[in-house]
Amino acid sequence: MEELLLVLAKGLVEKPEGVRVTVDEPDENGVVYYHLHVAEDDMGRVIGKQGKIAKAIRTIMRSAAVRDHQKISVEIDE
Repeated sequence: MEELLLVLAKGLVEKPEGVRVTVDEPDENGVVYYHLHVAEDDMGRVIGKQGKIAKAIRTIMRSAAVRDHQKISVEIDE
C-alpha cells in the first residue's frame, strides 16, 4: 500500500525526491493512517483544484485497501 501511494505521488510532483510516506499503527477501529509528505512547492499539484486530486488519491488507496481487507486513511502533510 505504501508503495502504491509513493508511485501515485511521485507521478504528480516536480520533485519526486521530496516525496515520502509514513505509516501509523492501526488505531482502535483498525484504521491505518498513511501520511504523505511532499515538498511545499508540490502541495498544489497533489491537492489539485478544490481537492480533486487528493480525493482521487484517497479513492484509489481505499479501493486497493478493500482488496486486502484493510481500512486506511490518507493524510497529506507538508
